[in-house]
Order: sequence, then structure tokens, then C-alpha cells
Amino acid sequence: MIIPLAEQLRPDSLEEVYGQEHLLGKEGLIAHAIHGKKPLSLLLCGPPGSGKTTIARLYAKAFNLPYFCYSATFHGIADLKKLLLDQKNQPLLHRQPIVFVDEIHRFNKAQQDAFLPFLEDGTLILIGATTENPSFALNNALLSRLRVLTLASLNKEALSSLILRFEKKIHPLNITEEARTNLIEMAQGDGRHLINMLENLEPLPPQEKIDLERLLHLCHKRSALYDKSDDGHYQLISALHKSVRGSDPDASLYWLMRMLKGGEDPQFICRRLIRVASEDVGLADPEALTVTLNALKAYQVLGSPEGELALAQAVIYLALAPKSNALYKAFNLAKSIAEKSSHAAPPKTIVNAPTQLMREMGYGSGYQYDHDTPDGFSGQNYFPEEMERIYFYKPHLRGFEREMEKRICYFKNLRKKKEEL
Repeated sequence: MIIPLAEQLRPDSLEEVYGQEHLLGKEGLIAHAIHGKKPLSLLLCGPPGSGKTTIARLYAKAFNLPYFCYSATFHGIADLKKLLLDQKNQPLLHRQPIVFVDEIHRFNKAQQDAFLPFLEDGTLILIGATTENPSFALNNALLSRLRVLTLASLNKEALSSLILRFEKKIHPLNITEEARTNLIEMAQGDGRHLINMLENLEPLPPQEKIDLERLLHLCHKRSALYDKSDDGHYQLISALHKSVRGSDPDASLYWLMRMLKGGEDPQFICRRLIRVASEDVGLADPEALTVTLNALKAYQVLGSPEGELALAQAVIYLALAPKSNALYKAFNLAKSIAEKSSHAAPPKTIVNAPTQLMREMGYGSGYQYDHDTPDGFSGQNYFPEEMERIYFYKPHLRGFEREMEKRICYFKNLRKKKEEL
């Protein structure tokens, strides 16, 4: 039987696991649990190839407990129930088994509840693994019974150590430094993908030189990692939004390209940029909304990849535009006040009176047509009579809002003069 390279390179102890020192080091929770000889139920969250399965297996080995491995992709909850009931009725040497469930997020919320009674009475130690955000992927009842541990993508040092393990256990690589550097970069933090590429290099004679051209011929760059679940989808658009808000054009462009390379719908990005133009730029630069709307139109006309340049233009314009949330704050305040005063009627003065009865009741009486006044401004009240005037919009003195502040002051002064007459 041919043993896969990933299995040949799998660590024999937790000390040999690379890149997760924050969990496995002396101050890490796993190290504390092992030292205290108290196995805990865990949820391992992290990207593909970060070592979740390996850590689960070695965790069970450290406690010398029976270990069962399942995948929510291939096994149903009935398989797990059968195991759990067997263990409950005939415990193996009276020791709790450690049950590892890969991709546990694929079980729906009702299926996840099946674990609860067995966790409550100590029938098993559960280790779940997921690439999703646990706050959304698991129900609260199960989540509260697990210690949530976040694994990181493997850094360059960890990936380099993995290559050295290959060279020590299998055979050295006659590889140039440029090719070695690119091999690490091509893995993009995924240890499993790095091993797959090393498997492509394994059959080469030790004396064969592996330069960059040879490497690129034998190995393919990993596809851009992009989580299209609601969680990952919104995490990256949030990063783009906040980078634009923070006036960082370079970070904004980076997150835009992360999303585009990951296969995100450019029109979804456009819709968020249109929102940014009003929420974070607002009237500090009224052209921002025009630029983003034009970017959407340009993309709809050109499609990908040509139309994506218009999105980059809009992102950089928004990032470098003066920022103001005065419009956004005014909108939210007005909405709140409107909800609380929905019973208040508009002044009769500004309500049309299409019927004789309404005219007799005073509707429309005393209305001043602003264009007929000397300043084109009557200064009459437009709020409900029982409400005091509220100034919702308070511009920041940035960009075009300086001009808006001048206009507000101009009309305030006119209103004050008319009230004094």
C-alpha cells in the first residue's frame, strides 16, 4: 500500500506541529489541558491546511484515549448516535472516547443538538473542526459546551519547516532559493497544498535542479482562498468598507482585489461602494455618489475583467475623498424622531386644501410661496406645530460641507430676522 505523503509527514507529537504556537506552546490552552490531565471538548476553527485534523489526533494520543474520526460530509448524525449510544452502554475500558467531527458546520442546528446529552453526562470528548465562523455555523447550546480555538494560516517559517521535514524524511530538494521562496508563497498559508506540491516534486531525481521555471511547470499556484459563505462574504466587504472609511487607498485596493480574485460578484461590491459614498463621504464630496454610480454602469457595460478597473477607480476616489458621516447621522436621527412622532400632523398652512370643507377648516391658509418673497425664503414653519425645530444635519467642516455650513448659516440668519419682525 502506498502511504500518502501527507501521512508520511504527519507529526508524531504536538511539539512537532508548526505554526500554532499560541495554542500548543506552554501558555496555550491545549498545553494547559494536557498538563492538567483534563481533556476538554474543543472547536478548532481555521483555514484549510492549518492542522486541525492533526491536532485532534495528537490531542487524543496525548491523553491515551480512544479516538474516532468522522466527517460531516460523509457521515450522518445516525452514525454518530450509534457510536455514542454504544459507548454509553458499553464504555471502552470505562474511558471517554474523543470523537473528532470534521466540517461540523455541515450538520444543521437540530443535528448539532444530538451531541448535547452526551457532552452533559461526560460520555465523550468532542472535537469539532470548521473553516466557518463558529458564531454563525454552530448553535449556541453546542458552542457554549466547547472551548473555541482559532488556528492561523501557516506563516513562512512554518511552511519552511514543513519543507525541511520533507527533505529530512523523504529526500533533499535540489532547489534554488528563488524557487523555494516561490514554493512557500504559492502555498498561501495552506500546509496541505504545500504537501501536494512537494508530492509533485518527490519523483524527481535528487540531482535534478529545480529552478523557478521547472517549479512553475510542475506545481500550480493555489486558487485564491475566498469564503463565499455569508460570514466570509461580509468579512471581506467589511474590510474594504472600513479601509475606504479610513482613507487608505492601498488597503482598499488590496481588499477589492482579494474579493475580485476570489470570484465575488463585482456588482455586489459596487452596491456597497454606492452605500459608502453616502454613508462615509456624504456631502463632503457630492461627486462621490456620481463616481460610484458610473462605476456600476461601466461594469454593466464592459463586464469582467475590463469593467473591474472602474471599480478600482471608484475605490481609490472614495478612499481619498473628504469624509463626513453628518448625512448618515442626520438620516438616523430624523428616522428615530419620525418614528416617535408619527402621530403628529403637518401644519395646516402647508397642507393643500382640495375641498371646500378643508379650506373652511383652515388648510392651506396663510401659506407663503417662497419664490414670491424678496429673498426666495419665507421662513415659515414646516414641522408639526407641537414639535420644536430640530437641526438634524450638522455638517463637518471638511470638503464641500464647508459650503453646506455656509448655506445653513445663511438660512438660519434669514429665519431669525423674519422671526424678529
